[in-house]
Amino acid sequence: MSATSLRLVAHGHTAALRRARFGGDDGLDEGGRRAALALSGLARRTSSGNTDACLSSPAAAAVQTAYALGLAPAVETSLADCDYGDWTGRSLEEIAAARPDALHEWMSTPDAAPHGGESVADLRERVGRWLDGQRGLGRRVTAVTHPLVIRVAVVHALDLPLATYRQLDVEPLAIVRLTDQGRRWQLRLSAPPQPAAATPPNG
Repeated sequence: MSATSLRLVAHGHTAALRRARFGGDDGLDEGGRRAALALSGLARRTSSGNTDACLSSPAAAAVQTAYALGLAPAVETSLADCDYGDWTGRSLEEIAAARPDALHEWMSTPDAAPHGGESVADLRERVGRWLDGQRGLGRRVTAVTHPLVIRVAVVHALDLPLATYRQLDVEPLAIVRLTDQGRRWQLRLSAPPQPAAATPPNG
């Protein structure tokens, strides 16, 4: 059986993401939609664009990104964004002004959930269970999800201390590739596909 290959794709830009709001279910904004469609063109020019299955967070932005990439996603609830409790839809600036101590606790302590939702540790446990379940399946899977989900997935896959998630920066439409190596996951960083060479003129 061939190795399982996961391609984790961060969804495109949304208004909430640009305004640093916690969670919510905004769809892609116009810039995010255009960028996702452009990425679809790149994927068609590289063999790594092949996939046996596409999974997506239930969020509108993730589903829309998958379709923009030319894929037909099946919703996977394990790939949902972190549950931010009563901070959902509120901006980082707003929480910093209203509850600075709670925000500091959230950002410095992975086990903390001052908003009443999931802690980062809870999120890692959820995403880690899903990731472990993909091992040994021998599939090529594209999973469209959220930046924080991808950050904790990398931490889990490489067995890093959870606090290192803060040192990982995942931008919209970033792609992280993980390959199942039997007892461990391997992180694969690859160059973007090159544009087709120009055809020389006859003569």
